[in-house]
Amino acid sequence: MPTPLKAATALAAVLLLILTTAAPAQAANPSTKTPVSGSLRAYNVSGVYVAGVSSGGYLATQLHVAYSSRIRGAAIFAAGPYYCAQNNVAQALYGCGDNLYPTNVTALQTYTRTWASYGWVDPVGNLSGDPVYVFHGGNDTTVKKSVTDDLVRYYQHFGASVQYDSGSAAGHSWVTPYGTLGCTATASPFLNDCGTDPQNALLRKLLGGVNAPNTGPLGGTLIRFSQDTFAVNGWANGLSMDSNGFAYVPSSCAAGQSCRLLVTLHGCVQGYGSVGTAFVDRANLNQYADTNNVIVLYPQASTAGTNPNGCWDWWGYLGATNYPIKGGAQVETVMNMVRRLGG
Repeated sequence: MPTPLKAATALAAVLLLILTTAAPAQAANPSTKTPVSGSLRAYNVSGVYVAGVSSGGYLATQLHVAYSSRIRGAAIFAAGPYYCAQNNVAQALYGCGDNLYPTNVTALQTYTRTWASYGWVDPVGNLSGDPVYVFHGGNDTTVKKSVTDDLVRYYQHFGASVQYDSGSAAGHSWVTPYGTLGCTATASPFLNDCGTDPQNALLRKLLGGVNAPNTGPLGGTLIRFSQDTFAVNGWANGLSMDSNGFAYVPSSCAAGQSCRLLVTLHGCVQGYGSVGTAFVDRANLNQYADTNNVIVLYPQASTAGTNPNGCWDWWGYLGATNYPIKGGAQVETVMNMVRRLGG
């Protein structure tokens, strides 16, 4: 067993995802909005969903499981099952990435049921029938397919309706038509173009149907807001979260129409401090938001001494064991944003 210090160093090295020599794709340039400083307010939100990639995928699952009474479904790219790391950095590295250790998915299911009985997470019966979209790329060696397979098994165990997209050649990334890298790359900013549109698939799964995206100028507003307002300690940087967060609000939602809310979580080395608004601009969600009455919330993680790559806390780097349940610092901070938006 490696020492915690060596394991943490190794985990940081893996999560840095050193640039490959893959040639950049000739990226399509999406319509974008310049962020406008503002604050979050309540909208007419009829349902809340979560999506995320890599560490953001792990946090998305933590949010879904902890608050399944409020969150109706999840879309997970390049991640493994809930509580995979089990508060152990070595398990995060060798069990939830390389899969040299087992993920112990049966134990993770048992933890979930037990914690639900304590009220630490919502009743597991809420997960039954929930739509879940899972994506894993064939060239993703950062999170092995066997780990993502166990994410699918975890959700299916609780009766979720899972759509598993594992046929892509993608590297470890968020796949989008606006990706700046070729499909097989694992490199910053981890936005790959595989000639496909997984956002159409995930939104169809989560929402039950989807209108074609807006391919012209965006009609909504991209709000840059202070995450300090929602941080459980009043200081987002103290939670390894950026001082800035973003929310894309279509004009229809601002006008009071009924809208869904999609919380979307970037991966390691993919937040505002690392790549600016590249993920926000190129995730291919704002285009669908305009035509489907969806508000997209983009919380932002940041680097810290215990988190040099700006990952979300899915292995306990903040030092608290409650990170995957109600009361977890990042879970509650994001949920405070959801509550303010009316979700």
